[in-house]
Amino acid sequence: MNVSSPSPDSPSLGEKRRFWIGVLISLICLGFLAYFTDWEQFWRALQLADYGRIGLAILLSIVWLAVRGLVWRTLLQERASFWLVFRAVNQGYLLNNLLPFRLGELGRAFLLSRKAQMRLFFVLSTIVLERTFDLLMAIVLLFSTLPFVVGVEWARQASVGVAIFVLFMIGGLYVIARYPNFVLRLLNFFQKRFAFLNRFGHTALEAFLQGLSTLTDWRRFLLVSSFVILNWGVGILQYHLFISAFFPQAQLLWSIFSLGVISLGVAAPSSPASVGVVEMAAVGALSAFGLDPSTALAFAVTAHLSQVLITGIIGALALAQDGESLLNLYRQTRIAQRDREASPG
Repeated sequence: MNVSSPSPDSPSLGEKRRFWIGVLISLICLGFLAYFTDWEQFWRALQLADYGRIGLAILLSIVWLAVRGLVWRTLLQERASFWLVFRAVNQGYLLNNLLPFRLGELGRAFLLSRKAQMRLFFVLSTIVLERTFDLLMAIVLLFSTLPFVVGVEWARQASVGVAIFVLFMIGGLYVIARYPNFVLRLLNFFQKRFAFLNRFGHTALEAFLQGLSTLTDWRRFLLVSSFVILNWGVGILQYHLFISAFFPQAQLLWSIFSLGVISLGVAAPSSPASVGVVEMAAVGALSAFGLDPSTALAFAVTAHLSQVLITGIIGALALAQDGESLLNLYRQTRIAQRDREASPG
């Protein structure tokens, strides 16, 4: 009897498990929000919101995406045009918002590597570096504001510890980028002793390390760092406009702290678009300042929905111009992911 082999783009058992865990976490967050929200106050907050500020925040989201494109293009060492990079950024967000398994990062890497004729692993390494900068910035925002939020000594000590951690992370990446041959020899050494490491090929690792070379060029590193800081500065201003639309007395501290909490919160497993998780993180962050959670939820839903719509519209237009469909791109991305995991070179 012939047993048909699974489709190369079908999810594995582990991926299915991670997907359903993410869905469960989103459902739990939505359940808590639904139970504790005063829906009458929620709708009143939406009615009384300052939509002029919301409109400005939405315009700033386009500026934020443009600066995001500058960050990634600089990490790519200007090997692709800004327009291609900007399109790929939004296509990636669209994929993350609609498809499971957080395929947006691999999807935008796949699309850009094909359009700009770059190696996939090189592009992926720049995304890893981009996300590392994001993680470090989110940690800095959270722990730099935490002492002002809770006002206890341990928070100040934690902030110092986080600063050391950030420096350690950057230093570790610099060492890896500075001595790529040593990393390759180290991989070869361990491959001889652990067979499962043979799946990580030298060709792929060389392309990956090439993407990290930005850290060894101090001029480019400073340029990337400047764009990253600008990107997060625009993000803080955007969040402040959203929050002040619902809380006219909003302080900048609220925006910085909540952005740090939300940015770390979306790292948790969840359904596509981090539905529920973003809202839960935002309500929790603003509740630390004694703000009404129902009004905070109105802010969170408005800000999250605006981001999904803006990136979705731009991403969908870019996909249409490329002649791509979501289903076809999902299949191609899944196949690329399987090839990347299985290929020894």
